[in-house]
Amino acid sequence: MAIQDDCIRKNPFDFALNTVIEDDTTPKVPLSPAQEKSFLAFIENDEVYKKYYDEIVILLGTGLRISELCGLTLADLDLENRTINIDHQLLRNTEVGYYTDDPKTKSGNRQILMREEVYQAFMRVIQNRKKAQPFKIDGYTDFLFLNLNGYPKVACNYDSMLRGLVKKYNKSHDEALPKVTTPHTLRHTFCTNLANAGMNPKALQYIMGHSNIQMTLNYYAHATFESARAEMERVIA
Repeated sequence: MAIQDDCIRKNPFDFALNTVIEDDTTPKVPLSPAQEKSFLAFIENDEVYKKYYDEIVILLGTGLRISELCGLTLADLDLENRTINIDHQLLRNTEVGYYTDDPKTKSGNRQILMREEVYQAFMRVIQNRKKAQPFKIDGYTDFLFLNLNGYPKVACNYDSMLRGLVKKYNKSHDEALPKVTTPHTLRHTFCTNLANAGMNPKALQYIMGHSNIQMTLNYYAHATFESARAEMERVIA
């Protein structure tokens, strides 16, 4: 793409942001704060889907990839310091069954701080691990998120659940949610919220485990008038 403005050429940050916005031809739509609040309230009170409430809270409150969530074990939680250690993901296929792997990107190894609602959700998850099966996957034990048989969940479990959940939510609400077909929408929402709150892009890149800053800057394209005004007021104060 030709660059006509010398100011853009001289500023790598502006160039990266300009490039990301121009290339974002199929933008993903995050949940708005109002939609997120309504969605969580619905899940918490629905007789069928309320058992997934804590997992949704954690996904919306951490931005974890779904394979990273599935791979979490008791040993990955530092409850005293309220941090989550991410250094692997859990996957499964028909040929080898369960297996673990490094995080998706080279920047995937990271620690994430638990905010209060995430901490409380983890405490409930730990308390409810009554049917956990005593087995190891590549040396990892005590997985946190289990299916009805007591075995670790994987991404496909959440994909099908989320489609049914959103379909049921939309039937009972005048304002339908954006197209939510996979847990990535929850990760996208988390990152957009922090970008709109003005978080430093490099700090957000670390939290999300993005391999390059352009992936992170993409989320700043969702800035609202309110977030832009707040940032301007902060800068010129």
